Amino acid sequence: MAFLNFLSNGRSVWAVFGSLTGCLIPLAAWSEVSQVADEIVVIAPTPVMGTGVRENQLVSPVQSLGSDDLERIQAQNIAEHMRYQLGSVSINEAVSNPYQPDVQYRGFTASPLLGLPQGVSVYLNGVRFNEPFGDTVNWDLLPTDAVNHMTLYSGSNPLFGQNTLGGSIAMAVKNGFNSQGNELEFGAGQFGYRQAQFQSGGNGQLGNQDVGYYVLLNREEEDGWRDASGSDIRQAMSVLSWRSLNSSLNLTVLLDDNEMIGNGAVPQALMDIEGRSAIYTNPDITRNRLNYFALDGDHWFSDTLQLAGNIYLRRNLTTTVNGDDSDYEECLLNGADTLCEEDEAGGDEEPVTFVGYDDDDTLEAIAAELGLDIDADDVDGTLNTSRTEQSSQGFSLQLASSVPVAGRDNLFTTGVTLDQADIHFRSRTGFAILNNDEPGDARDVTAIGLYDSESEVSLQTDTQTMGVFFSNTLAVDDQLSVTVGARYNHVHIKMQDQLESGPGSLDGDHTFARLNPMLGLAYLFDSGLNLYASYSEASRAPSPAELSCADENDPCKLPNGFVSDPPLEQVVTRSVEAGLKGTATEHMRWTAGLFRATSHDDILFQQAGGLPSEGYFANVGKTRRLGAELGMAGHWSDVQVAVSYTWMRATFETPFVSFSPNNPRGSDRQVEAGDRIPGLPQHNLKMAADWNLLPQVSVGGDIQYRSSQYFRGDEANENEQLAGYALVNVRASYAPTAAIEIYGRVVNVFDREYETFGVYGESDEVLDEAYPGFEEDSFVGPGAPRTFKAGIKIGF
Repeated sequence: MAFLNFLSNGRSVWAVFGSLTGCLIPLAAWSEVSQVADEIVVIAPTPVMGTGVRENQLVSPVQSLGSDDLERIQAQNIAEHMRYQLGSVSINEAVSNPYQPDVQYRGFTASPLLGLPQGVSVYLNGVRFNEPFGDTVNWDLLPTDAVNHMTLYSGSNPLFGQNTLGGSIAMAVKNGFNSQGNELEFGAGQFGYRQAQFQSGGNGQLGNQDVGYYVLLNREEEDGWRDASGSDIRQAMSVLSWRSLNSSLNLTVLLDDNEMIGNGAVPQALMDIEGRSAIYTNPDITRNRLNYFALDGDHWFSDTLQLAGNIYLRRNLTTTVNGDDSDYEECLLNGADTLCEEDEAGGDEEPVTFVGYDDDDTLEAIAAELGLDIDADDVDGTLNTSRTEQSSQGFSLQLASSVPVAGRDNLFTTGVTLDQADIHFRSRTGFAILNNDEPGDARDVTAIGLYDSESEVSLQTDTQTMGVFFSNTLAVDDQLSVTVGARYNHVHIKMQDQLESGPGSLDGDHTFARLNPMLGLAYLFDSGLNLYASYSEASRAPSPAELSCADENDPCKLPNGFVSDPPLEQVVTRSVEAGLKGTATEHMRWTAGLFRATSHDDILFQQAGGLPSEGYFANVGKTRRLGAELGMAGHWSDVQVAVSYTWMRATFETPFVSFSPNNPRGSDRQVEAGDRIPGLPQHNLKMAADWNLLPQVSVGGDIQYRSSQYFRGDEANENEQLAGYALVNVRASYAPTAAIEIYGRVVNVFDREYETFGVYGESDEVLDEAYPGFEEDSFVGPGAPRTFKAGIKIGF
């Protein structure tokens, strides 16, 4: 009964899934790099779930994880699985919430946070999962245990569409044909972590048709290891499937209702005073509510001709509440106390106009009218709120032909995609009182119910993205295969300001178009050595969020405010990579490769205010990611091992001036060609091993090393770097019967103190009252301490 109460807790979403699945009727090997040499591995060349090419015909590296890999590592979410198991992937914990990480692959980012240059595309059953407003990725919306297979594609592959500057991730979810049986899972751990999950799958015959179902209900809660930083995750997925001899269909329904508190970076010196669990200001709450419906399928007209595609409807409502310091100060208007915006340049102060009041209404007069015991000097905080409603729909259609050409194997694929989105963004800044007078105060804010009219934003955006693509892989002979392809992208973004008055019109009408090509070859030597090489181009149109926040003279606070939109150029990335793959023994495979990706007109968020989130987007010219990758994986009897190492140098290649107002050396720093991009380490090493100690017992562990990085705001590389770190994680599982598994995991075994993210900010105004003389411009995202989690899975 306690389990049922925990799952429901006032939610009707679970009842919906009961009606979808009706009566309920061994859940899951290594990633493909560890499979024996003579096993044929087929990889789809596009995100649409269709036919594929052999692994030895791929012209760039691909990493894959199956459901067994996802279960063995026991990670908390999809992003953590990538961090622990995929080479060249690292994570920045910018907000210190496990469900809101910045995932980085080869120096390109897939993050839920606006303000970062997004460069990785994500697909779920062939449907693009990046949010249309800012190309962001909300990792909390993806149920981890519902994923049957995920593949990480490298490079600027144009076939994966917009935003595929550095790589792409394609995930396929479970269905009743690849996941059968019922399972209950209960988990618990430190810092208030608790989980209850149910999943079930099966198939059978309905009349003369093969049908299947899969359902997952997941609830996770945690208090968080930092102060006031809890999360509440509620996920539900159902997949109804139909199969015939030549066709298949899957109807996927995904519902999420998640609330996450991520209180962000903290001054380094504050942790010395209050401990590593300290937070700067709060609250910082994000709530995501997703309704997602998708139909995907395929049909074989013959043994050599397949039609595949999908159609989807998606609505995501994101609301944020962010308590912070104030950029307003006490001033006089017509002899009465009121609030003015701070003017650090020494210009005339501008009195605030309060929402619902006239220009000459002062705080003193409004407080008297409302009976508030508040004067302007008390109002030293702000409460920023936003609401982003994104409704999108679209389809993909792909035709694949494997008809031989001149007697040689050939796979030709062509298709079209269309994605449309209606976006309504609203935000405003409310005045508040900051609780920061004494040491140990929570530094939370209490709103007074008044808002700055200049901060109000109401933006309606309509986007349409169309793509037409083709790819052809020809086996020239038994050893050489050549792949050519291209994609034409056409993006139209129309923005309409919904306010009659404000700081500036947000109206805009933008069109971006480009044809992106690719060319590659793969050669299989008689010894089994596999050579690959490729050149590719991909582009990213500026997102509506970037276009609406691109004026250096009027910076905005992300995600809570935007200004008029000077045009931005679309980013174009040109990638070259080459490498070798081979087998050292019958049970071990290795890879070695080089890559270089050069982005032209790259978009950077320029910090332009006292807060790290205040600034504007700008094209900064060329940036480059140059690197080398090494990998090895194998298995001997009951032991499995894997090692991956990446060296990468990510640099600016065009000189520019970085505003950087909180840089310890002062603002307006000159960035030169060759300076490293902040937030990206040069070295990334991962080692993992698993041992089936007994038939019922397995143990394993991994080591993660990440080298130092520059702080955001130090684009000129003039200051001390954020230190690198190494972490050790261990895991174990015990299966006393075929139906029961008990598992446990310890993250950061040696309780290493480390930081994954650094940015410059201004802290004295918030902390000087409690800690007189406090000054610290280095803000960091602290990593989690040693954490233990355990659980039990019961199959039936």
